[in-house]
Amino acid sequence: MENWDDYRFILALDRSGTVRAAASLLGVTHSTVSRRLAVINKRYGKPIFERAAGGYRKTQLGAELVEAASQIEGISFSADRRRKAGETELSGPITLSIPDALGQYLLLDYLADFCRQYPDIKLSLLSSYRFADLDRSEADVVIRSVATPPDHLVGRRLFPYALSYFCRRDYLEKTQPADRRWIVAVTPSGIPSWIADSPFPDASIGMMSDDITLRHRAVMSGYGMIRGACYMNDPESNLMRLPNSPPPSPAPDFWVLTHPDLKNTPRIKLLMRFLASALLENQDLIEGRLANA
Repeated sequence: MENWDDYRFILALDRSGTVRAAASLLGVTHSTVSRRLAVINKRYGKPIFERAAGGYRKTQLGAELVEAASQIEGISFSADRRRKAGETELSGPITLSIPDALGQYLLLDYLADFCRQYPDIKLSLLSSYRFADLDRSEADVVIRSVATPPDHLVGRRLFPYALSYFCRRDYLEKTQPADRRWIVAVTPSGIPSWIADSPFPDASIGMMSDDITLRHRAVMSGYGMIRGACYMNDPESNLMRLPNSPPPSPAPDFWVLTHPDLKNTPRIKLLMRFLASALLENQDLIEGRLANA
């Protein structure tokens, strides 16, 4: 490609499949993507993408350019990581990817304290349940509960978080047995398998949401019962575990991870130690050993 910036547009369109989605990835207007695509097609004298049902698909030439663009992108990301790895001061940017609930309900005060202690480190937080792609520099450090993280990442394996059954303290008293409802995540089957093992396996589903925080707010408001993380629900004085709940069940272990190119960068090592320490400090809560009476 004569203009190396073209590879961003080619990759974005290949990964998203539509002009509008590619524009969103790139932070530009869809007309900008359309114009750039037309220029690239003209430059090569033949289309690199062609219209297909619902969007675009790459031609044979397009596939070759996408492969080349991917290699260029990888070189660019690698060069950026190596630049960061060579920085020895406790200063500069770090992007941390954490699950939204973990940030809000457990680590917020710790992260604020880190920013106060190290004002020269500019910490950016990405709240997402998707595993950030460290190879593509979407983040520098990631915390995730996962059974098997990508093999090449480095860091520390900690311990699982625990799940149990909760409701507001007055919910069972105020709600007739036939009216008791579960608040659940949106699932393809519609009925989570864990309901069968709960203290109320015959209760119906009253609300479904893909937002963990919304489900937590709903149970706090007395709209039903949930299965949720102990670290979110046990500290709430107006919530209780359901009577006759089985012992909390473990989710996959928490991991604090970074890319191997960054493992010796001082500010990265500092943040990873800080995060591991914060999680270890709260291990009893996270593993469900601090239930409210």
